[in-house]
Amino acid sequence: MKTTHLLATAATVLALAAGGMALAQSRPNTSNQPIGYGADTGELTNTSVSLRGRAEITQGQARLRANAIEGARDASGGLTTIEASGDVYYVTPTETIRGDRAIYTVSNATVVVTGDVILRQGQNVLTGSRLSYNVDTGQARIEGGGQGGRVRGVFYPEGSN
Repeated sequence: MKTTHLLATAATVLALAAGGMALAQSRPNTSNQPIGYGADTGELTNTSVSLRGRAEITQGQARLRANAIEGARDASGGLTTIEASGDVYYVTPTETIRGDRAIYTVSNATVVVTGDVILRQGQNVLTGSRLSYNVDTGQARIEGGGQGGRVRGVFYPEGSN
């Protein structure tokens, strides 16, 4: 079920914007692991789930944290989209993604992070205003923002310090 891929990522969330560069890496398969959640308050209805205040979803070694997390559910109770807002962080053992808002769409296994986006993979850093990340393939696209609407980054060759 692709719902569980959110944290096997997302935010586990990389090709660079408009004529940029693509990054991909092998993804650990955590889709069969349980999904945990926590928040100061929560609500579940037939069509949605809502977590507020230090909201967090975890699966395996991946974690999505935000001020609020909202999920839309289909008729069978499965999640179709998950939206995180306010101080969004997606963390895996190999990367950290930070932004103001994130939307995960289950049907295409894609997380879109917007706002002041910062992606760290090891020592490598990318910044921009919008990051689209496919959790199945590990491929993403970052679009410009900040100074002059440009994507910015620092990449370190393997073996360098």
